Amino acid sequence: MTIEIRMLTLGIAHTNCYVIADSAAGDALVIDPVDDAPLIFNVAQEAGWTIRNIVATHGHFDHVLASKALKDLTGAHFFIHQADQPFLDNLPQTGIRWTGKAFPEAAVPDGWLQDGDIIEMGVIRLEVLFTPGHAPGHVSFVARDLGLLFSGDCLFRQSIGRTDLPGADYETLMRSITQVLFPLGDDVRVLPGHGPETTIGTERETNPFVLDFLKA
Repeated sequence: MTIEIRMLTLGIAHTNCYVIADSAAGDALVIDPVDDAPLIFNVAQEAGWTIRNIVATHGHFDHVLASKALKDLTGAHFFIHQADQPFLDNLPQTGIRWTGKAFPEAAVPDGWLQDGDIIEMGVIRLEVLFTPGHAPGHVSFVARDLGLLFSGDCLFRQSIGRTDLPGADYETLMRSITQVLFPLGDDVRVLPGHGPETTIGTERETNPFVLDFLKA
């Protein structure tokens, strides 16, 4: 395998951005263009990688702030689930609500992610899993051959995504975790949208939110 992964924690919400590359081919994709497009671009460029695709787990501002700037820098294609298009449309106004200053416009999507889609680029193969609950169009990405899950804001180490935001729903989120993510297998490494990595097995056995839900 010639896959390399760089994690960058960026922005006001300390959100994880992942740059995944087929280092032999020199092609890369970005999961969640969080913030600071020049930094993301330079990390790839210094490694000798060309960013071909940009994908977002969902449309909340801290996962797409750099989407347009990074797309403009790289010419890459941008993809997200269609249900989260309203978050992209409202990105400038969201900045006013959160910081008092408008955020930049989001990138215009080149297409929509759907459950079961396969993103292939060289030796990189990511399957799209529809995992709503934190956001209506939230998706996760699993690299089955690597035993890796990019869970966005669905599942964290010892926590779960917020469900007090517009379009969020607790029961939906817990079904996404227990019925979509957990069947991937206990050994699967979870690379989340915030915080450190974990495993499916660890969260199945010790995550307090999951344990409370299963007891109920």
